[in-house]
Amino acid sequence: MALSGKLTKKLVENLGAGRHGDGNGLYLVVDPSGARRWIVRVVVKGAKNKKGAPLRTDFGLGGADIVTINQARERALEYRRMAKQGLNPRFNAQREIPTFEEFAQQVHIERMPTWKNAKHGQQWINTLRDYAFPKIGRMPLDSIDQPEVMMCLSPIWTVKHETARRLAQRIKIVLDVAKSKGFRSGENPVTGIKDAGALPKVKAKPKHHKAMRWQDVPAFYADLKSRNAMAANALRFTCLTGSRTNEALGMRWDEIDFDARLWVCPDERMKTGEEHRVPLTDEMFAIIEPLQALKSEYVFEGQKRHKPLSNMAMLMLLRRMNVEGVTVHGFRSTFRDWASEVAGAPREIAELSLSHRVGSEVERAYARSDLLDKRRVLMERWSAFVSPKASLETL
Repeated sequence: MALSGKLTKKLVENLGAGRHGDGNGLYLVVDPSGARRWIVRVVVKGAKNKKGAPLRTDFGLGGADIVTINQARERALEYRRMAKQGLNPRFNAQREIPTFEEFAQQVHIERMPTWKNAKHGQQWINTLRDYAFPKIGRMPLDSIDQPEVMMCLSPIWTVKHETARRLAQRIKIVLDVAKSKGFRSGENPVTGIKDAGALPKVKAKPKHHKAMRWQDVPAFYADLKSRNAMAANALRFTCLTGSRTNEALGMRWDEIDFDARLWVCPDERMKTGEEHRVPLTDEMFAIIEPLQALKSEYVFEGQKRHKPLSNMAMLMLLRRMNVEGVTVHGFRSTFRDWASEVAGAPREIAELSLSHRVGSEVERAYARSDLLDKRRVLMERWSAFVSPKASLETL
């Protein structure tokens, strides 16, 4: 049984979906997703199926991105030899199974291009590093079952429930990918734990950002307007637009259409993953136009040249102003309360102004307008309320 076959390295990398034979029972299986793995089909001497015929059995040899074609042929040869001797490869093969930590690190690297941002990607692996690796990091992938996963989840399930929930999702992903590459078989233990209700139900308490009363905003804004710091400019703009901190601080000059009086925040910087158009008022222009003289890539430049302001700068400014019990994000709630209680704005206009999704997926599919003109009127009224000297011409 020579270590050669029909497939080549190039074919392994480029063949389309399906099962492709190399010869001597070795196959490359390409999933519709593009994932590639090796299997070997053998007949264990003496093993019979229900009809009494020789039993043919497929065994996974690992993913093609980890196991080379020559390694796959060597393992397939080992399996055939065992089968010929009447030994079941499932219980007798010496396979190189990665540890959970080794494989999780590889999954993290493979998924880097899909992360919304670097911070999210780092949080993904950090959760596993802090709560899974110390317990199961050195264990082979195929030896991890429900008791091992429970060791990771149980200690933090009630005290850090959101973290535990994310940890469960990330362990499940690692084990699912491991199965697709031939390193595991059977049900994912995370799924089994969930279906069995093995962990207690935890009622999550909604956390609301502390917000300023809308009645107090004009006086606060007047104080803010008297300050020349970049953080004050950014906070004024954030308050007026109802935008999220990272969206405002990450704003570049090429996102602003001065003629159309629009700020277009691209989808990659939006929490919703969808482009958001913000109508700009005279008061907003009064904040950003003088900043053009800095010739920075970012509208709100920080201490480093061509770098945005720190996302803590506005919060620290609130503290210096002795404004306690209020967060920057809370100004979105302040605007929402004002829009409902004072402006009497329809729900969809107020929600779209905050870049919230409105309605079901079906409703959004048909209601494709972002109601820009109506939102512009609402933002003009908000600017006029926050800074009474703002122009009222467009009302």
